[in-house]
This record gives sequence, structure tokens and C-alpha cells, in this order.
Amino acid sequence: MIDMRVRPHIQGFLRPIGRFLARLGLTPTAMTLSGLAITVAGSVVIGLGYVRTGALLALAGSAIDGLDGAVARASNRVTTRGAFLDAGVDRLGEIAVFAGLAVSQRSDVRILLLVLLSLGGALVVPYIRAKAEALGHDGRGGLMGRAERVILVTLGMVTGFIEPMLWLMVLGVWMTVGQRFWTTYRAIDS
Repeated sequence: MIDMRVRPHIQGFLRPIGRFLARLGLTPTAMTLSGLAITVAGSVVIGLGYVRTGALLALAGSAIDGLDGAVARASNRVTTRGAFLDAGVDRLGEIAVFAGLAVSQRSDVRILLLVLLSLGGALVVPYIRAKAEALGHDGRGGLMGRAERVILVTLGMVTGFIEPMLWLMVLGVWMTVGQRFWTTYRAIDS
């Protein structure tokens, strides 16, 4: 939802940031990989029990990773290889954050189950999009794109409302899976 509705309105804000970072000599790949490194570091901090601090660190990593496209456009380095790298790194970052959360909450079986269901749905959402696009259809849409997932997970961990956040995540990601699947399924000719 944010990707489709908000991103077009903030391109004017991201463009000068991308140009500035490109002038500093940063590459899109450097942004992607440094964002992942910071996200993984945040995930380790989460796993060590410093959930709020780790969540903010992981959010910073996601934000840095989110600037790779602006740097790519500003430096004329938009490539299919970069988009592929970014998609894979996004999944790795989500897995790391959910793994850190699972470790920090390991004594509560219900929370662990919710983390697994959240992670499973979070991985299926972009899979459905990729499969739809491979078939020539628009696979976007639904409640819980990557930006929404990052924001919800961060808010839940920073506020301490981890279980309610996970219930919302489970409902949101699996509704999004259903919506993307059904929209694509109906659009396929036969």
C-alpha cells in the first residue's frame, strides 16, 4: 500500500538524497549491503534481549537499504542485477529481524508460533508478487507490503506490544497473500 500510494509522492524528497549520496561516491550496492549489515546487527541486538534498541537499529538498516533505488537513479546505475540483489537482501533482512525476535521471545511458545506464521506470510507476499510478474501480471497490492511490515514490526518492538503486533502481522500478511493470489489467479487467462 505504501509502495503504491506514498512512494510516488516522496520521490521528490528522495531524489536529492540519492544525488547527494551518489556524489559522495556511494553505490546502490553499497547502500543495499550496508543496510543489510545494520539490519542484521539490529537483529542480533534484538536476540540479545535489547528489543527496542535492536528494532531501531534494524529500522535504520531498512531505511538505508531503502535509499539504494534513489542512489541507482541518481547515478544512472539502475540494473536488473541490482533489483535482484535488493529483493534478496530484503528477504534476508526480514528473516534476520524475525529470527532475532524469536530468540528474544523463546520462552513463550505462542509468541514463537506467531513469529513463524508472520515470517512465513512475509516471505510468501513477495513470492506471489514475483510469480505474478513472471506471468506478466501486476502482483502488487494488499495491506502488508514490505514498508508496512517494517513499520508494524518496529512499532510493536519499540512500544513493547509484541504479541498484538504479531497478531496484526499474521492477519495482515496472510490477507495480503490471499488478495494477491486471488487477483492474479483471476487475471490469468487459463
